[in-house]
Amino acid sequence: MSRFSLSGNLRDAAFQKGADLFGIADASCFLHREYTGMRPSEIMPEIASVIIIGVSIPRGAFGTLPRGRAEYTNTLMAGTATLRILAFSLAHQVEREGYIATIVPAEESEFGYWYADPSTLNADLSLKYAAYHAGLGSFGLNHLLIHPDHGARIRITGILTDAPLEAGTPDLEGFFHSRCSTCQKCADACPAHAISRDGTIDRHACSDYMFRELGGLRCGMCIKVCPL
Repeated sequence: MSRFSLSGNLRDAAFQKGADLFGIADASCFLHREYTGMRPSEIMPEIASVIIIGVSIPRGAFGTLPRGRAEYTNTLMAGTATLRILAFSLAHQVEREGYIATIVPAEESEFGYWYADPSTLNADLSLKYAAYHAGLGSFGLNHLLIHPDHGARIRITGILTDAPLEAGTPDLEGFFHSRCSTCQKCADACPAHAISRDGTIDRHACSDYMFRELGGLRCGMCIKVCPL
């Protein structure tokens, strides 16, 4: 099967099974000088592609914030569970074509702290970076992926594979969303003061707020106020 046929089949299967977004990044994007995290080739040396699938989070989960943080957190976890099932099915579909595939941990919080290096709070590899190169959106001031249709109200996971698939292309507007420089509502709304207007973020302040102040519940305020 050609890379185009397999890519199309995977895309169709993802949407049929409930995904709201699907994209493919060429794994070589992680070799760019701008990327400083772990490369997927350190996990899978023969990797060729990173498949990104995602689901949109219902708007009602954000509308209840901040009082409804338990409901918001539960809704996020439901999205993660959905993605695990979707990714597992697609990984099997890839392997039926003679390739190998493994699933990257989905982001379990706004910045993936469950699977992060405790000293840096950076995940092993950035799914958002892969999603950007797959053409699924750009980065916001809050360092979250901004999808054209769903904004930051999404949850994503990834599949690493040696299958040479048809990759997407990055957003022509650039790495950061053009509206973020003049909006900055997320910086004003952040209760942990973790988001700076210059585009930097204090991951430890965000993590401490969620795990100490909120007892492990998710915050979500930077997403709630985002107009995109």
